[in-house]
Amino acid sequence: MENLMFSLNATMPVFLLMVLGMVFRRTGILRENMIDGLNQFVFKVALPVLLFGDLAKQDFASAWDGKFVAFCFSATILSILIATLLSLTLKDKSLRGEFIQGAYRSSAAILGIAFITNIYGNSGMAPLMIIGSVPLYNIMAVVVLSFTKPGQDGMSPALVKKTLKGIVTNPIILGIVFGALWSVLHLPTPAIFTKTVSNLGGMATPLGLMAMGAAFNWKEAKNGMGPAFLASFMKLFGLCTIFLPLAVLLGFREAKLIAILVMLGSSTTVSCYVMARNMGHAGVLTSSIVALTTCASAFSLTFWLYVTRTLGLI
Repeated sequence: MENLMFSLNATMPVFLLMVLGMVFRRTGILRENMIDGLNQFVFKVALPVLLFGDLAKQDFASAWDGKFVAFCFSATILSILIATLLSLTLKDKSLRGEFIQGAYRSSAAILGIAFITNIYGNSGMAPLMIIGSVPLYNIMAVVVLSFTKPGQDGMSPALVKKTLKGIVTNPIILGIVFGALWSVLHLPTPAIFTKTVSNLGGMATPLGLMAMGAAFNWKEAKNGMGPAFLASFMKLFGLCTIFLPLAVLLGFREAKLIAILVMLGSSTTVSCYVMARNMGHAGVLTSSIVALTTCASAFSLTFWLYVTRTLGLI
């Protein structure tokens, strides 16, 4: 019971904020333009500042773990390959790109950091996990959606250039890079600067989660539920079943294991829908996967957290 309460206390506050976002949208407190603005603010300002602050105040050189980053990178590649193989079972080829992206791409930044912060009080190993997975998420999402786009033969040079530019200028990646440099160079952190960064970064989790909850279009998500169930099962249970035991065998525990759990088993990020639509896909399957994984991850993450806690791994 103690382990179950620990798990519920770690997961429920995170998902209740998402529920509040849904409620605020239904009651008109959050309007469409406000939701878009919140998402932009969290992605471009609050979240990068949060990651910068957490890294800048610690010894990044000693915190760096190449083995951990390599595991996150390798697990992400293998997850994409597994999702690609599963997509071959779909009769409708136009759905394969959305299926692949929805089955592997986690909400590792906003939801992941919120989850880890709720347990440990800071972003923990999330920055290193993001380094090992998020750039690959973005690169492969563009590659997959480009090659599977209806009427698309492949990636054009212009699209490759745009993709690389998007990765290099990604605010989350920039926040991690600047935070790491600040730590390595041992730059001073005056109290005024530290408090400002702390206050700004502290808005990332609540605003990001509420915006995420408010952003769903449930009417669209009701359609195309067939393949969505398979993708959602792989996202929340399949990948964790495959890679969590490997992580344990490699000696990852505590914050590192939690970061890996979030990377593998958190809900599919809402930005998948935006990317799918902008790259010529219908987006209906993506909406279904996002909706299913978001609802079910409240229970699946609690389950995985309970298992790892009971086994004495965290």
